[in-house]
Amino acid sequence: MNHSSSSIGTAPPAADIETFVTRWRGSTASELSTAQSFTIELCELLGVPRPHATAEQDYMFERPLTLMHGDGTSSARRIDCYRRGCFVLESKKLDPGAQAATTGRTRKSFDNALLQALSQAEGYVRALPAAEGRPPFIAVVDVGHVIELYAEFSRSGGAYTPYPDVRTHRIRLDDLHRPEIRERLRALWLDPMSLDPSRVSARVTRAVSAELAELARSLEQAGHPAELVAAFLTRCLFSMFAEDVGLLPRDDDGRGAFVGLLTRWRDEPPRLGKMLQALWATMDSGGFSPVLAQDLMRFNGKLFKGGGQPGYVLPLTTAQIDGLLRAARANWREVEPAIFGTLLERALDPGERHALGAHYTPRAYVERLVMPTVIEPLRAEWQHALGAALVLAGEADALDGKKREDKLAEARAELRRFHHRLCHVRVLDPACGSGNFLYVTLEHLKRLEGEVLDRLEALGESTQGQLGMEGGTVTLRQMLGIELNPRAAALAELVLWIGWLQWQIRTGGSQSVAEPVVHDYGNIECRDAVLAYDGQELATDADGRTVTRWDGKTTKVHPVTGEKVPDEAAQVPEWRYVNPRQAEWPQAEFIVGNPPYIGARTIRQALGDGYLKALRGVTPTVPDNADFVMYWWDKAAALVQSGACRQFGFITTNSLRQSFNQAVLSARLGDDMALTFAIPDHPWVDGADGAAVRIAMTVGAKSAASGDLLEVIDETSQEDGEITVSLRLTSGPITAGLRVGIDPSQANPLRANAGLCCVGYQLTGKGFVVDADQARNLDPFFGLPEARVRQLISGRDLTQSPRGTFAIDLFGLTEKDLRDQHPALYQWVFDRVKPERDQNSRASVAARWWIFGEARSTFRPALKNCGLVCATSLTAKHRTFVQVAASSICDSTTVIFALGSGAAYGVLSSQVHVDWALAAGGRLGVGNDPRYNKTRCFETFPFPSDDTGLTPELAQKIGQLAEQIDAHRKARQAAHDDVTLTGLYNVLDKLRRQEPLTAKDKVLHTHGLVSVLKTLHDELDTAVLDAYGWQDLGPVPWTDEEARQAWTERLLERLVDLNTRRAAEEARGTIRWLRPEFQDPARRHAAPATPATQADIELVGGSAVPPADAAAADTDEDSAPAATATPATRQPWLADLPEQMRAVADTLATSAQPLDLDALAARFTGRGPWKKRLPQILETLEVLGKAQREAGGRWRGA
Repeated sequence: MNHSSSSIGTAPPAADIETFVTRWRGSTASELSTAQSFTIELCELLGVPRPHATAEQDYMFERPLTLMHGDGTSSARRIDCYRRGCFVLESKKLDPGAQAATTGRTRKSFDNALLQALSQAEGYVRALPAAEGRPPFIAVVDVGHVIELYAEFSRSGGAYTPYPDVRTHRIRLDDLHRPEIRERLRALWLDPMSLDPSRVSARVTRAVSAELAELARSLEQAGHPAELVAAFLTRCLFSMFAEDVGLLPRDDDGRGAFVGLLTRWRDEPPRLGKMLQALWATMDSGGFSPVLAQDLMRFNGKLFKGGGQPGYVLPLTTAQIDGLLRAARANWREVEPAIFGTLLERALDPGERHALGAHYTPRAYVERLVMPTVIEPLRAEWQHALGAALVLAGEADALDGKKREDKLAEARAELRRFHHRLCHVRVLDPACGSGNFLYVTLEHLKRLEGEVLDRLEALGESTQGQLGMEGGTVTLRQMLGIELNPRAAALAELVLWIGWLQWQIRTGGSQSVAEPVVHDYGNIECRDAVLAYDGQELATDADGRTVTRWDGKTTKVHPVTGEKVPDEAAQVPEWRYVNPRQAEWPQAEFIVGNPPYIGARTIRQALGDGYLKALRGVTPTVPDNADFVMYWWDKAAALVQSGACRQFGFITTNSLRQSFNQAVLSARLGDDMALTFAIPDHPWVDGADGAAVRIAMTVGAKSAASGDLLEVIDETSQEDGEITVSLRLTSGPITAGLRVGIDPSQANPLRANAGLCCVGYQLTGKGFVVDADQARNLDPFFGLPEARVRQLISGRDLTQSPRGTFAIDLFGLTEKDLRDQHPALYQWVFDRVKPERDQNSRASVAARWWIFGEARSTFRPALKNCGLVCATSLTAKHRTFVQVAASSICDSTTVIFALGSGAAYGVLSSQVHVDWALAAGGRLGVGNDPRYNKTRCFETFPFPSDDTGLTPELAQKIGQLAEQIDAHRKARQAAHDDVTLTGLYNVLDKLRRQEPLTAKDKVLHTHGLVSVLKTLHDELDTAVLDAYGWQDLGPVPWTDEEARQAWTERLLERLVDLNTRRAAEEARGTIRWLRPEFQDPARRHAAPATPATQADIELVGGSAVPPADAAAADTDEDSAPAATATPATRQPWLADLPEQMRAVADTLATSAQPLDLDALAARFTGRGPWKKRLPQILETLEVLGKAQREAGGRWRGA
C-alpha cells in the first residue's frame, strides 16, 4: 500500500485543537461507542485519510484475522484499526471507577490496561498474513487520555519498543497543541518509516564521513602517515560530538568550545595547534582549562593520551581548518553509531576510501540478528520479572499500611533484581569490525533498561541517582569485541562510547554522565579471534631458503601475449606459526556478529599457507573445504554445548546450506544444541566495499524444542540502497539444512546413483580458452573425435546464448608428449597458462600446468560409451537439463550427468526432481539463484523403479517426452537469436501462474512456442508421477501459492520416505543401478529386491517411516480407536516467582488443550498454599499477552 508523505503544511487552527482536546478530555464512555469516533476525529485534526473498508482490508476499523493456537485450534479476532504498512491500533477505555489524576485514576491500573492492549496488538501483528508484512508501529490508545507509540523498524518479528523512548512515547491530549507531536502522528499515518531515527541519522553520518575523508586525503597528501591522520581526526570528531551533547562548555558567543577554537584561530594555524594540544590535555585529566578559561570534565580513556608524542596534533592549513569547521557544524547528536564506524573506517583507510560512497549495512539488517540472539531472550526474562512484580503489586492493593508497603517493596525488589542482571550481561562480537553489532545490542539493552526503570518509578522508586554509577546502569563495559584490524578496533571503542553517551544524555541529560566520561575498559581486544600462537617464523624449504608466494595482486604484461599475468617478483613470505592453538574468547553469555567472508578456495591465497595449515591443524572439527566463517560458527557452537555461552548468532554467506558448510552444522546440532532462529537467504551489504551479497542468519542455543524459520518472500529496493523484505514465518525444529519439516538435504546418499554426476572441469587458466579460428590453427584434428580442442560449455552458455568458444584439453599427456606431439598447443599453453599456474599455491596444480586444475579423471570413464549425457548450470534461476556431447568441455559452472537412458533424463527434467533439487540445494550469488549441489540433489534422489510403478512402456514414454523437450528448445534457439532457456522459462512460469505477458514476453512466446513447451512439460510431469505411483498428487497447482507449497511438501515427504527405503535395500546388498552395465558390470548387486522390513528402514533412516502401503492401512477417524491421553509429567513448583510465571506460561503454551485451574495445578507438585497464587499469575499472564481466557474458566497459551 502506497502512502503519500507530506509535512503538516497548514496547521489546524488552535481553536480546532482545543475543541478536540476539550471534547475528549476525561471521556468516560465505553470502548465501542467512542474508539472509532475518537480515531475519525483525530484523523480529521491531522489531515489524514479516515479509515474505510475495502476488499483489500488495507485500512479499516475492525479488521478481521485468525489467531492460531499452539494446540492447532484457531479463533477469530478483530483489530480495532489497521493501516497496512503503518500500524496496528488497539483502543482501550478504562472503567470509570479506575479514574485518577483529574478523575481518580491510579497509576497501576493505568499501566496494566495499556500493557494488556499492547500485548493484544502484538498478537494481532503476529497473526497478519505474511504477504502484508509487519507494520513498523503499534499504537495503543486510551481514548480521551493518551496515545502510546511502539516501534519495530526492522519489521522482522522483533519486540515493539517505546517510541521514541520510554520517557516520551506516551502522547497526552494536551500534547496535540505541539506541532512536532502532530507531525509525528501524521507521519504515523502517511510515512511511518520516515520516523526511523536511524534514517535521519544516516544522512547526517554520510555527510560527516565524506568531509572527514576529504580531510584525511588532504593530510596524507601533506606527508602525514595514515595512522597519525586517523588518530588526529578521531580526537577532532569526538571533540565535535562532546560539545554538541553538552560535555564541553560553550564560549561567550554561544559557540561550542571546539568550534570556537577553530573559528578564533583559523587564520593562525600554528597557534591553533598549541590550543588543541592544551585542550585535549585538559580533557584527558579534567580540571581548569586555560584555553577555555573554564573547568572541564575528566574524559580519560585512550583517546586523549600521548599529548607529547609527535603527530598528536597535525599542522593544518586554513583550508583544512575550514574542512573541520564544516564537519563540526553537523548535528553530532544525530550521528548514527550503527553505520558511523563503517563509514569512518572507509574515510580514514586509504585502501578503502574509494568505497565511501558505496552502500552500507542498514541498521535494520543488523537488528534482524541482534534481536533473536540477545534481546528477545532477555525480554522473555523481563516479562517473567515484570509479571512477578505485577502479581506482587496486585497483592499489595488488597493490603494496608506496612503490609502493603512491604509487598510493594517485594515487587520493586523483583524489578531491581532483573535490572542488576541486565547490568551484568556480557555480549561478545568475536569479529566486531568497527562495532556496529555491539552498538545496536547496547542500544537495545539501554531501551530495555529504560522500561525497567520506568516500572520501578511507577512503583515509587527514584532511579535517576544511580544511572551514572558503575554497575548501576547498562554500560559499554558489557560489550566485548575481538578485532584483528587495529584501526577498526579503535573505531569500535569510539562508536560504542559515542552511542552510549548519546543514549545516556538523551534519556537522562548530561548530568547523568559521571566522570571520567570515557573509561579504558579494554573490552575491545585487537587480535586474531580463531588462531593463537606464540610467534611467527619465516617458513623455509629443505635447503633453508625462505618460502614465498605471489602476493595475489601484482601483475605484469606478458612479452608475447600482451596479457596481464602474475608478477613472479612480487612475493610475500610464508610464515610458520609457533605453538599454534585455538584462540580463547572472553566469557560472555551471548555471542553475536558478522565474521569475515572468505571462501574455502581463497583462504590460502588471502591468509597464507602457513596460517591455513596451523588453523586446520588446531581445528579438526571444521572440514578443510569449509568457508572461513565456519571456524567462528563451530567455536561458538562448542561454547554453547559446553554451557560456557547461552546463545550465539552469526551472519554467514548463504552457502551455509551447501554440503561443505552444512557438515559443521550437522555435527553440532543434536540433543545439546539446536537452532532457535534462521533466515536461510537474505540480502546484505558488505561492510568493506558496499557490495551486494546474500547471507544467512542462524542463532544457536543449548536446546530448543522449536525454532523460528524466516524466509524472504519479497524484496523491494529503496533509494538508499536498502532492500526491504517481506518474511514468512514457520515454526518447528530447524534442521541443518535450515528447513522446518521435511529436509531432503538430510537424505541418505544412494549407491544406485554413484559415479554418474560430476561438477564440470575446473580449467584454472584463461589460456586454455580459444575461439574457432584459433582452434583450427592450433589443432589439425579440430572437429574430429581425436581433437584436443573441443567445444567449451559454461553454465551461461546453457541458460543464455552460446559463446562459441573452445577449450584445449591435454589430459593424459605428459609434458614431453605434449611438446613432441602437439608443439603448437604446447607453446600456446606455455605462454598463456604456465605464468599463472607457476604462482598457484597448490603444488600439484602448479607442477601439472598444462592439465586442467580439476581434470575429473575419475569421472571421465563414465562418459565413454554413454548413450545420453546432459548438463545443467551449477547456479541458475530455472533448473533445466540440456543434452550435450560427451566430448564437450563443460566447465566448473556446470554439472554433468552420464545417465545413459532417456527415462533417467526425463525424470531429471520433471518437476519431481526440480522441486527436490530446489529444496536440497542452496542458493548463491547476488541474484540468489538456486545452486545444484550434486551430493544433495542427485546422489540422494530416489528414481522410480518397477517397485513404484515404472514399466518399460512408461520409461519409453518418459524418455521420448524428454527428448521432445530438448529438441523443441534447441530448434527454437536455432531459429531465433532472442530465444534463451532463461527467457523461455520466464515466460513459461508466467503461463503456469496465469500472469499477464508483457510485449517482450509475447514476442518470446511466439518465437519459442512456449505453450507447446508447457504441454510437453505437463505431460512429462504426469508420466513421471505415474512412474512413482503418485497419481493422487495431481497436477502442480501453479496459481495458488499456498496450495503449491503444500503440494511440494507432500511430494518431498514421499521422496524422503522412498530414499529411506532405497537406502535400506542397499544396506541389505540390493541396489537399483541407473546404469548397471557401467556401475555394476558383474551384476553383483542387482534389483529387484525383496521388500525392506521396518527394522531395516529404522536402522538406515534413524527414525521409523510408514511402510509403502501405509496409505492403504489408514482408517477413517470414526473407526479408529480413541487416542489415550498421556498424563503430563508433573514438575515441582519453584520458589522463585518469575520462574513460577515462566513455568505456568510454558505449561499453557505446550498444552494440547485449554486447562482450568485444577488441571493446571495438577501439572505441578508443591507444598504449602502455592495454588492460591495461580489465579493472580494467570490474570497477569493475560495482561502480558502470554495467556488467554476461555469460556468455562479455562486458559490457553496465547
